[in-house]
Amino acid sequence: MPQNRAHALMRDRRTVNRGRERTAADRLLIVAGLTLLWITAVFGRLAYLQLFCHSEYLARAARQQQRTIEITPKRGSIYDRNMHPLAMSIPVDSVFAVPTEVGDAQLAAQLLSRVLGIPGDVLEARLESGQSFVWIARKVPPDKKEAVEALNLMGIYFQKENQRIYPKRDLAAHVLGFVDLDEKGLGGIEHELDSKIRGKSEKIVVMADARQRWFDGGEAQREPGASVILTLDERVQYIAERELAAAIAKTHAMAGTVMVMNPNTGEILALASWPKFNPNAANEAPAESRMNRAVTALYEPGSTFKLITLAAAFDQGITRPEEVFDCENGAVYVAGHRIHDHKPFGLLSVADILAQSSDVGAIKIALRLGAPKFYDYIRAFGFGQPTGVDLPGESKGLVRRLESWSAISIGSISMGQEVGVTPIQLISAVSAIANGGLLYKPHVVAELRRGDRVVPSEGVLALADPRRVIRPETAATLRRLMERVVLNGTGKLARLDGWTAAGKTGSAQKIDPATGRYSRTQLIASFTGFAPISNPAVTILVSLDSPVGQREGGQVAAPVFKRIAEQILPYLDVPRDVPIGPRLLQAAYRSDRASNSAALADFTPTDFTGQPDQPPAEFAGTTAKAGMGQLPPVTVAVDEGGDIPVPDMSGKTVREVTEMCLRLGLDPVLVGSGLATNQKPAAESKLRRGAKVTVQFGTPAPKNSKSRKGTRR
Repeated sequence: MPQNRAHALMRDRRTVNRGRERTAADRLLIVAGLTLLWITAVFGRLAYLQLFCHSEYLARAARQQQRTIEITPKRGSIYDRNMHPLAMSIPVDSVFAVPTEVGDAQLAAQLLSRVLGIPGDVLEARLESGQSFVWIARKVPPDKKEAVEALNLMGIYFQKENQRIYPKRDLAAHVLGFVDLDEKGLGGIEHELDSKIRGKSEKIVVMADARQRWFDGGEAQREPGASVILTLDERVQYIAERELAAAIAKTHAMAGTVMVMNPNTGEILALASWPKFNPNAANEAPAESRMNRAVTALYEPGSTFKLITLAAAFDQGITRPEEVFDCENGAVYVAGHRIHDHKPFGLLSVADILAQSSDVGAIKIALRLGAPKFYDYIRAFGFGQPTGVDLPGESKGLVRRLESWSAISIGSISMGQEVGVTPIQLISAVSAIANGGLLYKPHVVAELRRGDRVVPSEGVLALADPRRVIRPETAATLRRLMERVVLNGTGKLARLDGWTAAGKTGSAQKIDPATGRYSRTQLIASFTGFAPISNPAVTILVSLDSPVGQREGGQVAAPVFKRIAEQILPYLDVPRDVPIGPRLLQAAYRSDRASNSAALADFTPTDFTGQPDQPPAEFAGTTAKAGMGQLPPVTVAVDEGGDIPVPDMSGKTVREVTEMCLRLGLDPVLVGSGLATNQKPAAESKLRRGAKVTVQFGTPAPKNSKSRKGTRR
């Protein structure tokens, strides 16, 4: 029995073990089945998300993690002819917000308003707009950027943009123009060449990490904007603007224009308009100040137009300088209308008609010439049509068709009435007389560069061949007669000390809007001329709108021509062609010139960092145009007491001496031409700033001939 009982127990144990094993296997099967089902569901879901929902979730992730911001492209820089920067773009910070991340929009708006000076309700509306991206403030100064950063507000971020700056402030503002907040050109060269300077638009991808910290993710590829090299010379431009401002202050004129042109190429070396403005804050200036009067202002030229009358007459051979006309004591009848001269004249030669600016004499010459021929020459000189200058807003002037002329028109037009011109048209015509009869297209752009590659000229930048308008013999005759205007006529105050000069005065009556008749008090006073006569280097035009007191061109505009020419001719190293003695030398550099305007040495152009401006590396080795390159710097120590040691100038050219003196703050008095042979005070003498240094030029002794050959340029 016991043995049977043991066997039974063993069977029961086997049965229990088999049941347990079966239960464990069933559990494993259940777990495996559940696991397989879970894996199938997971992979099925992943497959569904990857295959069917991929695009939707990718777009949602991009919306959450990325912001694509179109920012202003970096514009190319603008330089003067000597590679001094006049306009450039620099990186600045702009403030933007992600409204969904801003906790308390009202508090954030109040804090930002105090820092940025933007109304709080405006900022609050932006932060509560529900958009994924909003601008808070564009292109903020560094101090405001630091103040916003110190607030440490959630959802407020910064983005780099480009900002246009003009380091010389209002210098050449009417030529350069200005841009808006998005760096789009709105005036001057900035507008005329906007598509070339601006380059392609830039798109910045801004990304967020897991902690919602924003950073730059990259930027789209783009073609950089082209840099512009102008024909302007910033020192000549500064002289022109300074003397124009002094003339405006002295005459209380409403407006004014000064232009300096190379008559042999059409290059504009300076273009100054008054009123002026600062392109760094162009939106704060009235529209009148931003107007470039040199290309847009239309006015009757007055007596300066007599040059065109005589040019046509001489070119047609209908008169000669020695021929005498009866000016009938200052009055003549044309088509039943009596025209008065500005003063009574009797018998005058043609040369004296120009020198004394006789209206009656000009009318009689024009009547002999005839209206059809006169009209042809007016159009040939470029009046009544755009010059094609590479600046926006040019007016074509006003010249009525020949069939629209009245019987009195030929008399009026011969003395500069019934015709409207712009300063750039007039200076181009006078330059044609100066260079021998060729009319050049005026231009301010020398070339465009993208990196070290010159961009081919096309469209408005393409320069046509000069067009002959009068014979060389005619131009030579006119130059002699224009010299008499300066020596013995109405332009005596334009006579230069050390150079020959030629020109013509103009005093044109303005139309009184109230009466529609010519005003007795409002005049356009002008003078246009060139120097030297034998080989003209510059043509200069001065125009003053409605001067008060003395208001004739010979009284107020001619002296401005003189002051400008006597500063830029030495700077351009133009040799003197008139010997001057000690008495004339003293008269030429009287103290009134120093009292009326600051010395050129006061103008030390610097870039926005405050460092002396230098050409960029991409232009290394570029030579300046027309021999007006940048001179090597002159470094002379100034002692602690403020006295300036005078450098040794022997063997230097006129231009080198001028540059040295102006850099040191000394006033150069230059006598003769060639190389410096003597100076007073002597080298190493101590002078105060503004003191005069007299330098005599001539031919050095033969023993220095070798060094002279190397120094001359």
